[in-house]
Amino acid sequence: MHNPSKVSYLTVDAEEAGQRLDNYLLKHLKGAPKSLVYRIVRSGEVRVNKGRADVTYRIQGGDQIRIPPIRLADPDAKPDHSVAAARGPALPILFEDEALLVVDKPAGLAVHGGSGVSFGVIEQLRAQRPQAKFLELVHRLDRETSGILLIAKKRSALVALHEMLRTDRGMDKRYLALVKGVFPDARRHVRFKLQKYVTADGERRVSVTPDGQDSHTVLNRRAAFSEATLLECELKTGRTHQIRVHCAQSGFPILGDDKYGDFALNKALPKQGLKRMFLHAWRLNLNHPLSGEPLKLEAPLPEELQAYMNTLEKRDG
Repeated sequence: MHNPSKVSYLTVDAEEAGQRLDNYLLKHLKGAPKSLVYRIVRSGEVRVNKGRADVTYRIQGGDQIRIPPIRLADPDAKPDHSVAAARGPALPILFEDEALLVVDKPAGLAVHGGSGVSFGVIEQLRAQRPQAKFLELVHRLDRETSGILLIAKKRSALVALHEMLRTDRGMDKRYLALVKGVFPDARRHVRFKLQKYVTADGERRVSVTPDGQDSHTVLNRRAAFSEATLLECELKTGRTHQIRVHCAQSGFPILGDDKYGDFALNKALPKQGLKRMFLHAWRLNLNHPLSGEPLKLEAPLPEELQAYMNTLEKRDG
């Protein structure tokens, strides 16, 4: 354990390996603000194996980490809002064993702190489970998207799951999206080459370009309304914003999508009862990363999305 009044040394164990240096330090320096952690790393006061390291360095088992004397906030002082929020309502858990934790992420919650967000799912879970040695995100969900999110509790599980994602094999991921317009096909394969870029405001975006990465989604029509269609989106690859861009580029933008959607329509939706993007990670089938047992995970459609669909059904008679 770190003694804040003098230099101390920590040795990384195998279960902690693979995470970023800043996340490792935040866990060990309870109460330290992110700005302080970044400062002591960039100034060279934190050393990894006697050398300087960047905050993005992925720590390895056996690494020796030097931590300088630092003054942490008074534990009796009023807690800051991010810590209070991180200890807020527990996230709904869909499955858990010694290797894997699966949560049903609410819309509006980021998966990771950063980009102006002081905490996300992973920070909230770490705050709620201070005894957990290893908790790492397996994949991401956009902040506005709800549903199934995988967290590894063991390094070996993380490596196995990343291999499944890298090869685009071994996971069947399904999302539900309500899109503008009447989708004409029962089933459609959508393929585009996608390229990530950052806007002048620092926002992540994706565009379709000839030299982008291959991407593939299968869109299955599940319910049709007079002016909207419920699609089950089957992910064959896992690119950033893939479903959102594929729907928009196909001429059927997701309702409430503030990046790729129909902005004029989006403005009218809250009055009709839809106050968020209608995209939900609802089903995931995979083999357990360690035992190989088949896992069938489901997160039902959130209340607010189901209520909006009920409104459409009533309106259409």
